[in-house]
Amino acid sequence: MNKRYFPLVPTFFFLLPLLLFSQDPAQKKPTEVIILHVNDMHSKIDNMAKLAYLADSLRRFHPFVFLVAAGDNFTGNPVVDMIPDKGFPMVDMMNRCGFNLSAMGNHEFDMGQEMFNKRMAQAKFPFICCNLNAFGATLKQPRPFQVFGAGNGDSIAFLGLIQLDDNGLPSAHPSNMKGITFTNGLVKAREYSWLKDRYGIMIGLSHLGVDDDIRLADSMPQFDVIIGGHSHTLLEKPLMEKNVMIVQAEANLRYVGKLTLMIQKGHLISRSDEVIPFTILKNEKPEVRNYIDEVNNNKEFNKVIGFAEKPLEGVDELGSLMTDALTAQLKVDIAFQNKGGIRVQSMNAGNITLKDIYKLDPFNNQVILFSMTADEIKSLICYGYRHEKGIDLQVSGMSYEVTDDGATKCISVKMLDKSGKLLDSSKEYLVAMNNYMAYTYKFDHRDQGTLSNLTTAEAVIKYLGVAGKINYSGIKRATVNQ
Repeated sequence: MNKRYFPLVPTFFFLLPLLLFSQDPAQKKPTEVIILHVNDMHSKIDNMAKLAYLADSLRRFHPFVFLVAAGDNFTGNPVVDMIPDKGFPMVDMMNRCGFNLSAMGNHEFDMGQEMFNKRMAQAKFPFICCNLNAFGATLKQPRPFQVFGAGNGDSIAFLGLIQLDDNGLPSAHPSNMKGITFTNGLVKAREYSWLKDRYGIMIGLSHLGVDDDIRLADSMPQFDVIIGGHSHTLLEKPLMEKNVMIVQAEANLRYVGKLTLMIQKGHLISRSDEVIPFTILKNEKPEVRNYIDEVNNNKEFNKVIGFAEKPLEGVDELGSLMTDALTAQLKVDIAFQNKGGIRVQSMNAGNITLKDIYKLDPFNNQVILFSMTADEIKSLICYGYRHEKGIDLQVSGMSYEVTDDGATKCISVKMLDKSGKLLDSSKEYLVAMNNYMAYTYKFDHRDQGTLSNLTTAEAVIKYLGVAGKINYSGIKRATVNQ
């Protein structure tokens, strides 16, 4: 019986084209996208060289690496903020690190609209914000969103959002936002839900704060991820709300977040985030390190202006220094300082430099004087207490105790003068505060206020020049009775 043998090699070559070209596109490997994210850097430049090295290292091995900031890049370091060309070193360093995108934060407005325009023009990356309308202002209108390609036809849409206070403005001096109108970010974001359908992946680049990020995720499950800022929250593990991942990397460039997305045919198939402390990163990009050293070597800010016999710890001691400076320099009865304007948590014992004071108080806020009754002073204290859900205002010239029953905030305030007596209800007191408080806090005052020719930082500098040595250890002038 004869057998037929079919040659094996021709059969293999016949099947080879089918093996090579007939695969289902859906079987392609997922695309890996890495998004490095920071927020609320506040001009803290010392870890920029580490960030640049990390980003460059990842780019060598991964084709899709994006570096983004969730707002508040500025305000907090005098070598960046207190120079004639305010903010330029920060944008220059962000360019050197290869940033791809930034949200707008409230402190982007601290330098004024014209200077912010200049910074945005110098940036090699866009600033985005969807709930801001600048068509009647000096500020150039930002894009609401930005889309990046990620290979295989995949795209990622980033939507920018900025927080608003009770007055409908971001937490910045109102004079720096003239002509700009803002809308509620949680509401405005819904107008962009179509980004998810069009581009597949939708990310919020949010400067709303973590509580509002949770609300945003609850109302808009179209977001795959919300990269947050403003609240300075360290989310070592991402929050999950309505299947939306919420991430945030604290503040002041102490951490960087590494968000990893796996995308296949326009669909997110996995996501993870880790927060990396810069203390464990050792390598730096040399040219960025050299630039940091050059910027930091500003001898003007190293001028010694006072001496602290003991460290100043916390807002009670630091706020007491700031308010004592106002009462001493302006000869007023009482002075207040809001907690949000105290930008460091401690000051070392020893020599106090100009740089220390501008870190403590970087806002260049002028002081306003009011003639106020005891009841009007109480309304100011209570507004701050309710706004901060706790003690807000540090004080000089008096002390106070807020009674809070846990439900009705600030039901009464016991206010004592320097001699320990209750403030006189029939008397008017001369009160000093910064103009941010004067313009944004809601409190009773018949007097419209008088603008002084002194900023809060200038007052501290002059005060230290007279006082020489200071000691605020253990001072606490504002307390709560619950």
